[in-house]
Amino acid sequence: MKTNDPGRLFTQARNGDRASLARILSLIERGSREGEELSRLSFAASSNSFTVGITGAPGSGKSTLTSALVEQIRQGGEEVAVLAIDPSSPFSGGAILGDRVRMQDHALDPGVYIRSMATRGHLGGLSVAVPEASRALGAVGFTNVIIETVGVGQVEVEIAEEADTTVVVVNPGWGDAVQANKAGLMEIADIFVINKADRGGVRETRRDLEMMLDMTNLGSYRPPIIETIAQEKKGVKEVLAAMRRHHEFAITSGVAATRRKARLEKELNRILQAAIAKQVMDRLASDEFIKERAEMANGSIDPRSLARLVLGELGIVSPLWPS
Repeated sequence: MKTNDPGRLFTQARNGDRASLARILSLIERGSREGEELSRLSFAASSNSFTVGITGAPGSGKSTLTSALVEQIRQGGEEVAVLAIDPSSPFSGGAILGDRVRMQDHALDPGVYIRSMATRGHLGGLSVAVPEASRALGAVGFTNVIIETVGVGQVEVEIAEEADTTVVVVNPGWGDAVQANKAGLMEIADIFVINKADRGGVRETRRDLEMMLDMTNLGSYRPPIIETIAQEKKGVKEVLAAMRRHHEFAITSGVAATRRKARLEKELNRILQAAIAKQVMDRLASDEFIKERAEMANGSIDPRSLARLVLGELGIVSPLWPS
């Protein structure tokens, strides 16, 4: 029989019960009361998990690289969890791409846990639940957590806020390096991977990356550039080694602690924004504002004035205009 008792679910998941873990992640993603308690339990639990974010443009081979990294980690005897962040269905709000489709080679491995999560339309490709889900995976015993993002181009930089180490995957013939720099890739990358390195243009892509690194104030750490052919498992061992080296550097240099603090601040901001947005939209959708919404539709009231009315009802003073 299914149970939603947070304490029981958490204990069962820590004892290796995958069904309880799946239930935990569902409750967290749903934003339920039980999910809130499970998030608190996860936060309080000790964890030595290492979180890696894998990001890059669509079609760069992120899923193939992730699958190859999972295999490499398992060869070392460690368990690994993957959060595959997928586009939200416009109809159900759920993830469109299934985890078994993306990582089917590992579906029967008890040392691998894979979960697809929906972006729910969030601009940076991450739902509010992702950091809580990642923390829950660490709390139940996974020492390796990989967050692989959908790949939405220039706006996909939030992954750096959720990971200890960020891997940016590019392909030969990457394109305009200046545009890539504007996308924030230089700021978030701890490791660059040039995947599909059997294609032409690898030397030029490496040159562009090196030039941008030369122009960036990097401090004591310079992101390595590693060439891979993930489909053939070539270069994957080197990527894993680079991930381990960066993790060690981050801990000894204090970067890991600084990032954790920044992550929690960002998470707090997202939770508050999501909570306030839901409260506002629920009030706007109530019968109380049917007349005002109709007036806005026919041009009798402008959106900003209606927003002021809704916020006023909730007792919220907006900084968008003087009180």
